[in-house]
Amino acid sequence: QVQLVESGGGLVQAGGSLRLACAASGGRFSSYTMGWFRQAAGKDREFVATISFTSGSAYYADSVKTRFTISRDNAKNTVYLQMKNLKPEDTAVYYCAAAKVTYITWRVDMYDYWGQGTQVTVSS
Repeated sequence: QVQLVESGGGLVQAGGSLRLACAASGGRFSSYTMGWFRQAAGKDREFVATISFTSGSAYYADSVKTRFTISRDNAKNTVYLQMKNLKPEDTAVYYCAAAKVTYITWRVDMYDYWGQGTQVTVSS
């Protein structure tokens, strides 16, 4: 069973930056596609970014692709989400997830394991 633990969330002013981390244990991290998703209050969970197991491919939601960067360190079993120029609309609980597939995917239903989430709040 894979366990995912997110960290790095917090309160930041608009225009600021945060770096989220997600540490994995209990599985073959280096073989999983990893993704970040977010869920704002009262809204559905939405895709943010995904990265292939080799780090060769990444894909972003249009709303974040010029501001966020996903990366991973397979030696540390950790995936990161660097967020810059944060906006109030980025406020949400951010979740990392692992998919037992060899391709990048933005589909929530393709992910097999989920973390508990970390809150990001951006004040205006």
